[in-house]
Amino acid sequence: MASLNVYVALVVLFLTCGAAMATKENDQIIKDNNCETKMGLPCVLEAFTSTFETGAISSNCCGELVGLGKVCHSALVKRTLENPLFKDLSPARIIAKSIQPWNNCLALIDSPSPSA
Repeated sequence: MASLNVYVALVVLFLTCGAAMATKENDQIIKDNNCETKMGLPCVLEAFTSTFETGAISSNCCGELVGLGKVCHSALVKRTLENPLFKDLSPARIIAKSIQPWNNCLALIDSPSPSA
């Protein structure tokens, strides 16, 4: 019975340390890349809504999202998921959902504009 308690304690310690390391890793990525300063608030709200709720991103905000970069986008989504307000959301589902607006914006920004 004692070995079971030790095992449970080690699993809890491992999971706790893993979560803390993930938080520190995302925070470091965000800090190193100045992620929080690369998008204006209206575009941040559009990106948030398209990922965590239902909505679309305007072409203007697509430019800001692509300018933000995929590394920052992913780190910000993951850090948001660490907030207790979002504890009921499925991280795997949200991360998968965050890829769609990124890919849509990348395609929009990379596509040639129509000739006038």
